[in-house]
Amino acid sequence: MAQLASTKLNPESHLMLDHSLLRLPYELLRKNFKSAQRSVEREREHVLSTTKTTANASFTGVHGFETLASMDGMITRMQGLKRKLEALHEEEQVIHQHSKKRIQHLQDLYDIKTLVDVKYDQWSRVRVNRLLADYMLRSGYGESAKALAQEKNIEELVDTEVFMNCNRIQGSLKEGKTNECLAWCAENKQGLKKINQNNLEFELRLQEYIELVRTCDPQKLLKATQHARKYLIPHRDTQSAEIHRAAGLLAFTPDTQAEPYRSLYSSQRWDHLSRLFVSTHHALYSLPARPLLHIALSAGLSSLKTPSCHSSVASSSSNANSSTTTVCPICSTELNDLARNVPYAHHTKSSVENDPVVLPNGRIYGRERLLNMSEKVGAPEGWVRDPVTGDMFALETVRKVYIS
Repeated sequence: MAQLASTKLNPESHLMLDHSLLRLPYELLRKNFKSAQRSVEREREHVLSTTKTTANASFTGVHGFETLASMDGMITRMQGLKRKLEALHEEEQVIHQHSKKRIQHLQDLYDIKTLVDVKYDQWSRVRVNRLLADYMLRSGYGESAKALAQEKNIEELVDTEVFMNCNRIQGSLKEGKTNECLAWCAENKQGLKKINQNNLEFELRLQEYIELVRTCDPQKLLKATQHARKYLIPHRDTQSAEIHRAAGLLAFTPDTQAEPYRSLYSSQRWDHLSRLFVSTHHALYSLPARPLLHIALSAGLSSLKTPSCHSSVASSSSNANSSTTTVCPICSTELNDLARNVPYAHHTKSSVENDPVVLPNGRIYGRERLLNMSEKVGAPEGWVRDPVTGDMFALETVRKVYIS
């Protein structure tokens, strides 16, 4: 019974990291719907207003060709609206297709009953490929992630276009350009307001102001003042301190050593803006701030880590004096450093060898195993050898351990 319980699959615990798999398509659908709604409402108001004006003008004796021109203008706008709605509909169909594939992927896990089922191995491989693609996309390797998704046939399970668009805007900020990011802010203005993430647009406008002041050109300084009145002053209720610093910037040249003006002129602000954009982008689409691969790897390392994995004595895999062999993944050369800063696992049960004894160096072993291993490595009679460190100790110095 215990063996059956240990191999039983718990889908809920496996899906703790996968909420974004369905959340992102939902956010994209909501954005798509809002965009269509705004377009329809905008054109509706224009058509009603133009129709009313045209009807009133026809009763006042306006020439017929002017009325026809007005009607042609409305028809042209309606045709443009139709093309836009058709494009949004096609985009919506693609998102629905992706959602269907993702739901089926998660349902496949619920159809698997045990961890030893071959279908679980297949599902796990798909998940690992998904995590790898997610990591590559976040790291800027969009084409490699795209190639991996195509090779493994998981295009619908990976948010390639979203991350590649994010990386493109992030790259433009690192190059000192704000146009693309400002356009993104305008496109997602309502969503950013809903999650209280309006700081990004203010920081971008502030950077434009700084670049104008940096020139020290009188015409540009005048333009900077106008820019501040138009884009910075409206944020005075929430960004008062930053606006005052921006005003003080007019009195300092770019080579100043005075803070905070030196930091405002620093080129590192572009890196700050790129990081701010990425965090805002992920918050808008409900994406985890860290790569899912990091989260999964940290949880796995922590569940296996014990205090002995990072003891002062090197593990058997890298210790020439050790006469034991370890199968602990954390003690391996590849994972030991990665696991150094993760917390230890919480174990409710401890495993202790029979008849434990402690050596003078504080290491504990089972008495029978210690004597057998010392005999195999050729230790002199009356002496024992520490299987890990290789130190030799007289048998009378070995003390019995009592578990309380």
